[in-house]
This record gives sequence, C-alpha cells and structure tokens, in this order.
Amino acid sequence: MKPILFQMGSYSLHTFGLMVGLGFLLGLWAASRNALRAGLDPQLTYDLSPWLILGGLVGARALYVFSYWDRDFAGQPWTDIFAIWQGGLVFYGGLIGGTAAGVFRVTQLRLPLWRVADVLAPGVALGHVFGRLGCLLNGCCHGRPTLLPWGITYPHGHVTFPTTAASAIAVHPTPIYESLLNLAFFALLMVIHRRRRFDGQVFGIYLIGYALIRSFCELFRGDYSVVSDPLHGTLTPGQWTSLLTGVLGIALLVWRKSVSDGRVTSNT
Repeated sequence: MKPILFQMGSYSLHTFGLMVGLGFLLGLWAASRNALRAGLDPQLTYDLSPWLILGGLVGARALYVFSYWDRDFAGQPWTDIFAIWQGGLVFYGGLIGGTAAGVFRVTQLRLPLWRVADVLAPGVALGHVFGRLGCLLNGCCHGRPTLLPWGITYPHGHVTFPTTAASAIAVHPTPIYESLLNLAFFALLMVIHRRRRFDGQVFGIYLIGYALIRSFCELFRGDYSVVSDPLHGTLTPGQWTSLLTGVLGIALLVWRKSVSDGRVTSNT
C-alpha cells in the first residue's frame, strides 16, 4: 500500500491517479492497433480520447459520490467531490460516462458506432488492469478476511488494521484477482477482435465477460456493508449492476447478430 508515490514540497503524486492515467494510455494504445485491423484510422482513438477520458472520469466520480454521499461527503468541504486523485471512482459509472461521451462524439463524426466500440473494448479491459493495481496501492476495494496463503495485510491504520488492534487481518487481494482476470480477458478480446464476425460482437462479449469477472471478484470483497451471498439472494451493488450489464451484453449480441444475418440474406 502506497497512496502517495512521492512528495515534493506541497505537491504529491498520488499512485491511484498515476495508475488510472497509465491505464488510459495503454488502453488507447491497444485501441489504435485494433483500429488499423478494422480499417479505421488509428489516429481516431487519440481524437476520441479527451471525450472518453472526461466522460469516464465524470461518470465514475458521479456514481461514487452518489453511492457514498452519507459516508464520505456529507458535512465535508464540497471541494472533496473533485479529489479523484485520492481514489473514489466507480468503474461502472466510468463505463456509462465514457460510453455516452464516446457515442456522442462518434455520432458527430459519422463513424461506424459498433465497429468503433469493438476497437475500444479490449483496451478498456487492459486499462482496468492498472486501475485495480491503483486500488491495491491506494488501499481501497480490499477483500474479506482469509486464511489462504496468498492473503495480504495492510499497514497500521488501515480499516483492516485498526490502530487499536494488535495485528493486521489477512484479507483476499481482490484488486489483484480482478487485475489478473482483466489481463487474461484483454488477451482473449484481442484474439476475438481478429476473428469477429459482425460489428458489436467484441463489445457485447466485453459486457458479458466483465460482468462475470466482477461478479466473481465481488464474492471476496470486504469493503461493502453488504456481504455477497448469492445462494441466499444477497448481492452487492456491483453484482446487481453486473447482472444488468450481462443482460445488456447478451441483448446486444443477439441484436447485432440478427442485423448481420439480415444483411447477408439480403445480399444472397
């Protein structure tokens, strides 16, 4: 855990912000490679980047503030709402905000929307790898207590190691779980992108795949007031959102496949 990478006078470089920024850059790099394969100008991804970054950050922060207003913001200075470098971003909010901004800009430029979405999707998974590493270094999104040998401990003063406690509690390294799963998912999406059969296929698979990854990792999260117990009907907010995201992904695949099949039929 290292929330601040280094400090120079009054300036502090926050590790979380650095990792999120690195994730954005590497995600755009992956998208530029896919754009070339999809017959699009690789420069397109960098032209879209200000929209995607701004929309993603606004959406991620807005959903976090809405979700944790009573706990983190009520009675605090209003400027705390904008302190994103300290952490406090909800990925699904970022996905919604980035998607909305991207759709607006792609429509403005009259580009093929679903082809562009397929180009960007693997990069989202890659960027999330570094975002979750930022969570690990920031000390947020921690897991439940565990006796497994790969359990990790946080330093004194962390919520898992209160100042009154004699020793730290080992917890699941949930940010690492999600980071590794997203890395493997990125590699899979890059392969799928090369073999895609219709526009929207990669993005639809991304929505379904990430919903599964997130739902799995939520089983081990320990930073919610709600403890995940799907067998008894108890889901975390992340799992409820994943359920909706997965359904949307399936609907998107069915719709885009039917559109593609209709075009093939009309041309034969």
